[in-house]
Amino acid sequence: MRLSRSLSISSLSGLPLWKEESLPVQDLLLFEVSWEVTNKVGGIYTVIQTKAKITVDEWGENYIMMGPYYEHNFKTQVEKCEPPNQAIKAAMDSLINNGSQVHFGRWLIEGSPYVILFDIGAAAWNLDRWKGDLWNACSIGLPYHDREANDSLIFGSLVAWFFKELTDQLQDKPNVIAHFHEWQAGTGLLLSHFRKIPLATIFTTHATLLGRYLCAGNADFYNNLDKFNIDREAGERQIYHRYCLERAAVHCAHVFTTVSQITAVEANHMLHRQPDVVTPNGLNVRKFSAMHEFQNLHSMNKAKIQEFVRGHFYGHLDFDLEKTLFFFIAGRYEFSNKGADLFLESLSRLNYLLRVHKSDVTVVVFFIMPAKTNNFNVESLKGQAVRKQLWDTAQFVKEKFGKRLYESLLRGEIPDMSKILDRDDFTIMKRAIYGTQRHSLPPVTTHNMLDDSTDPILMKVCSLLCLMPIVFHPEFLSSTSPLLPMDYEEFVRGCHLGVFPSYYEPWGYTPGECTVMGIPSVTTNLSGFGCFMEEHVSDPSEYGIYIVDRRFRSADESCNQLTQFMFSFCQQSRRQRIIQRNRTERLSDLLDWRYLGRFYMYARHLALSRSFPSEFKMDHLNIAPVSPTQGFRYPRPSSVPPSPSASLHSTPHHSDEEDDDTYDEEEEAERDRQNIKAPFTLGAEPEGKSKQPLENGK
Repeated sequence: MRLSRSLSISSLSGLPLWKEESLPVQDLLLFEVSWEVTNKVGGIYTVIQTKAKITVDEWGENYIMMGPYYEHNFKTQVEKCEPPNQAIKAAMDSLINNGSQVHFGRWLIEGSPYVILFDIGAAAWNLDRWKGDLWNACSIGLPYHDREANDSLIFGSLVAWFFKELTDQLQDKPNVIAHFHEWQAGTGLLLSHFRKIPLATIFTTHATLLGRYLCAGNADFYNNLDKFNIDREAGERQIYHRYCLERAAVHCAHVFTTVSQITAVEANHMLHRQPDVVTPNGLNVRKFSAMHEFQNLHSMNKAKIQEFVRGHFYGHLDFDLEKTLFFFIAGRYEFSNKGADLFLESLSRLNYLLRVHKSDVTVVVFFIMPAKTNNFNVESLKGQAVRKQLWDTAQFVKEKFGKRLYESLLRGEIPDMSKILDRDDFTIMKRAIYGTQRHSLPPVTTHNMLDDSTDPILMKVCSLLCLMPIVFHPEFLSSTSPLLPMDYEEFVRGCHLGVFPSYYEPWGYTPGECTVMGIPSVTTNLSGFGCFMEEHVSDPSEYGIYIVDRRFRSADESCNQLTQFMFSFCQQSRRQRIIQRNRTERLSDLLDWRYLGRFYMYARHLALSRSFPSEFKMDHLNIAPVSPTQGFRYPRPSSVPPSPSASLHSTPHHSDEEDDDTYDEEEEAERDRQNIKAPFTLGAEPEGKSKQPLENGK
């Protein structure tokens, strides 16, 4: 099944045009190999899970995912079944008959793709032999104490063994495409290459190993890309063997891809190979049939968050929840890479601005970053119990009040409001009020932290708690939680602003998810998402995408810019925030897999043409792999005055008139669609800035 096309989307920047678009999928098998198949660890899980549907739509039963076997994940996420392809079954049986355990089934996600899962623990007895095979193949040795690297070798050896058995069964038909994600799966590609297994291979790096380590160590990474001694840096961080596995997989693949242009430049310096194509990360975008239904979802979920806040801050609820904004940061717990350090410093400055301007707006900040905990915080649980008790008391009194009022009206009397509640009712209410008294500050975190004395977020938050309400939730959100019973999607929809000022973010799913749900967000020009939006949106801030400059500015300047973004957002009226959410949600088409999946289609075409050149030829109009091509660019919203944005207040409306009904969402959206235009060329730096290694690639 071919993907639906759009004239604009089909010419997204970075995607060469090729004449032949459809592959004979009936004569091919596509395998996607990742450590995160059915195994949620990080952002790659979201990539492969959300992309599954459009890939299954195109490939049907000829698409199979491969990953490690974990019993709990298999029992809760996979429906066990028999392989429909006899060659796959024979290859699995060969591994099983030789002492390995291999499991097959359908992953119960949208699209229901087939999965093959390899039991690493059951094959660990082969580890020493496979270490010798790896050394003989490419002279890479793995230390015994690095369990993750050892597990990746076992996994890769099982994958390569499976492909050897499979291709022996298939002979030449059908041909096989194997797409590997990240270094943990790259060992399988590496061994398949040295054993000359006939595969068309693709390797995608979502973030280079060394890049992540260097940025976490507070290195001035992007300004010194061409100055690092790569081997020495990897050796000093004791990841040289992992780096070698990653770099070898990159150079052995027929096609090498990354998820963003900024990661492509990084990979060129860190791994010494220019990516063949950039494959941006997408999402499954569901449009609501009713206009502005996502606005209703925002109101419903905001009410749930307000209930949590009432309980968590009981006894100190001295702010108006109707004038309260909810900001949040979420993702892997990498304090500096994810920008938590910059966010915390900006919150301190934001608090100062709100006090100086005597603003009646309160900002409640959530940190959703999983860390090591042992249980829920007792004070947090008590707060929700107190809130519930107060609610039950109010409902009890209300019921009695309503019954007496009803009976009084039936008698044709106007009730005496001083007598309709008796002394017992007042006693119950007073006891409820006294029960909400609290002499200690609200808890900083919802859980008991194992390393609370050294946790960087806690150390900084404790000094800010007296200034603004902050909640650190060191666990993934779940609708079954007794504290904050909401899934992540519900929580995001209920917030007002997501803040993700990352220093190292190869793509950035968190601001992307906010965009799809119509929630404004802050990102940076060092994230793949931020660069993508700068390329395709003329004025991102008017669409609720605030991009902090962490590339050309100092840390203090970036912090001030982030503070100003948040302060400007706090100054918006409710109507202005609604208008901005409408515009944010309108950008969701940019992130739809139905469009961005074309980059993966191109990568498969290219891999087949390089691995089986006699059978697959690729005629394309532009062979330059990552060069900019004509694409499209969202214009500045038509209702925003065409003045320089730097001189204006950054809100959807610059007027304070709340009753202005001139704004029409449908009319503005239609005008913007008609005015979509080709993007400007990327890479131009501000005046006075010297050329950075990031742009010239040298």
